[in-house]
Amino acid sequence: MNKNLRSILFWTPRIAGILFILFLSLFALDVFDMGLDFWGTLLALFMHLIPSIVLTIALALAWKWEWVGALAFLGWPVWYLIAARGFHWSVYVIIAGIPALIGLLFLAGWLWRGKIHPVLLETKN
Repeated sequence: MNKNLRSILFWTPRIAGILFILFLSLFALDVFDMGLDFWGTLLALFMHLIPSIVLTIALALAWKWEWVGALAFLGWPVWYLIAARGFHWSVYVIIAGIPALIGLLFLAGWLWRGKIHPVLLETKN
């Protein structure tokens, strides 16, 4: 694999993962309009940020082990499509499609670096 492609496959899913987590975290800001007291607001903010926290931990682990990023970011859309109901199709494309793409980039980086079992990558003569 050439150096440019290696660099792209390393940085693109990580930067996209950070941007997606920041985007997802923006939805937690609605707790400040709920009129809760301090502790209620803090608890609601924490509850709204749980998906962002989980994805941040997965991204931190994926920095070293790309298969973790592939599993987490491909698992996110599956969980979201099962858990969320009644939204416009565009919501599913954004909230499930973007992490699926990030997961595929992590998977491509992992596969192309040969980090899976070398026997699976050998060609048979």
